[in-house]
Amino acid sequence: MLQVGRVLRSVVTVLAVAAFAGCSSDDTPEPDKNVISVDTMRAALLKAADIGPTWKDPGESAAPAELVSVCGADTAAAAVPGKPSVVSATLSDEGTGGVQSLTQHALVYDDAISSATALATLRAVADACPPSVQKPAKTGDRDEPAYIETAKTTTLGQGAWNGFVTLRNKQYDKAHAATADIAVVALTRDNVLLVDQYAIYRLGKSAASANPDFSNDWQKLVGSTLSRVK
Repeated sequence: MLQVGRVLRSVVTVLAVAAFAGCSSDDTPEPDKNVISVDTMRAALLKAADIGPTWKDPGESAAPAELVSVCGADTAAAAVPGKPSVVSATLSDEGTGGVQSLTQHALVYDDAISSATALATLRAVADACPPSVQKPAKTGDRDEPAYIETAKTTTLGQGAWNGFVTLRNKQYDKAHAATADIAVVALTRDNVLLVDQYAIYRLGKSAASANPDFSNDWQKLVGSTLSRVK
């Protein structure tokens, strides 16, 4: 289970010093065990069948230039920091009472310094999120009733992974009763930054506790991905 709390965030640079005395010139260096490959992360991302029979996978898509909106409301999606290789998967579960979705992005950098820098970039965005936003009804390309959205960012870690989670709750006006809970998770390990967004929307609900299993659900989904990275 993911541990939410204070985690010491640091970047440790290890300098490996080779002793050349007595070594032959044709020695083959061992591969860097602290580098995670694109193939490893592609295999680690969850598929629809890994979650449940009602989940759908829209299939392969091009690597995005943007991730997800960390703060919600009308804020734009965060740009991909730096120049990593990106593998992504988007899954959804749509029903008559609401929708669940999981968006997964694995950003694979050349080194741990780059991934840690990318995490710091996203954390700065999260720390600037307003704690509460009230928006009027919107019409046009995307109709949306008026709502209030709250956001809170907390340090997050599990094993060698560390980062943060921004939890948002969205309450629509009572004339259009609906609620949403969203978790945006950013975790780094070695040269990889994993960015996941899990969201659940419920129709006909107007209470902040409308999704009682939300906390366990997003932690389980993220934890399942992390457990696949060996």
